[in-house]
Amino acid sequence: MIYRSKAPLRIGLAGGGTDVSPYSDLYGGAILNATVSLYASASIEPIKQNGIIITSVDQQQEQYFEWGKRLPIDGKLDLLKGVYNRIQYDFGFPKTSFRLSTHVDAPAGSGLGTSSTLVVAIIGAFAEMLRLPLGEYDIANYAYDIERNDLRMAGGKQDQYAATFGGVNFMEFYADNKVIVNPLRVKEQYLFELENNLLLYHISARRGSAKIIERQSSNVANKKEQPILAMHQLKEQALMMKEALLTGNIHEIGNILDYGFLQKKKIAEGISNERIDEVYQAAKRSGATGGKISGAGGGGFMTFYCPANTKHQVMKTLEKFGAGIKRYQFVEHGLKTWAI
Repeated sequence: MIYRSKAPLRIGLAGGGTDVSPYSDLYGGAILNATVSLYASASIEPIKQNGIIITSVDQQQEQYFEWGKRLPIDGKLDLLKGVYNRIQYDFGFPKTSFRLSTHVDAPAGSGLGTSSTLVVAIIGAFAEMLRLPLGEYDIANYAYDIERNDLRMAGGKQDQYAATFGGVNFMEFYADNKVIVNPLRVKEQYLFELENNLLLYHISARRGSAKIIERQSSNVANKKEQPILAMHQLKEQALMMKEALLTGNIHEIGNILDYGFLQKKKIAEGISNERIDEVYQAAKRSGATGGKISGAGGGGFMTFYCPANTKHQVMKTLEKFGAGIKRYQFVEHGLKTWAI
């Protein structure tokens, strides 16, 4: 049998950063995001060779290990090994030779939740293989725990839940890792219009997200007034975005994104830079009414809201900056697993 899974990446629309501790623990966070037709996938297949092979197809990396209950965490394919180690520790399974292969449709550090979505997909493949009794909240929290505690990776909480649940969600984050996922029943025509007008633009391949997140967390822990106030405003932005989507005031979304971009830059150094600001202003001059930097910031993907038919001119303007537009569609489903 071959056990497979796939989980969708997400576009963050509002509230980004308020899911990161200690802000979410002290004040409560709120985020609105939507999953798209870009995926992290995982496959587990038996092999004749005695041992375990782990392969990242998109990163063109592969490692072989003699069978054991713990694989070394050494900076190479640690997400794959970290999930295997935790599954073995918590559930255990008999000596089995297999290949774990993964692929992600966007580069690491892109700001679309690639790492967390990949962890969710790997958990899903093992859950399918071992018939683990894990629900959606269980898988999302499990992925978060592996990343943040086992692997000591800095980050927030939204990506694991977006990948597991799928769709358009308003998420609330509280102390003690309490998360509430509120699926939004957005009318089809509103989503079509948002999808038509929202450009996903890749500005650069990698960014220092961990350092940005550490600075953000430090600003909150040290009670710095401006970053905390900005995060309060980002939480309010999530409520504004929720209302606009549910009531069909799609024309307001550009301004809501623009407001959030201005606030986001205040929460930590490195979220924006000269190049990002230059691209942002060029897009606005070409017809975009607002936009944002994805994930922690510093690079990766940007999104721009382009009303009416302005997206074609915005696309033309962005061509001179290199990289390019990424095609996508919104998807309703989250993690999917199957065996063949």
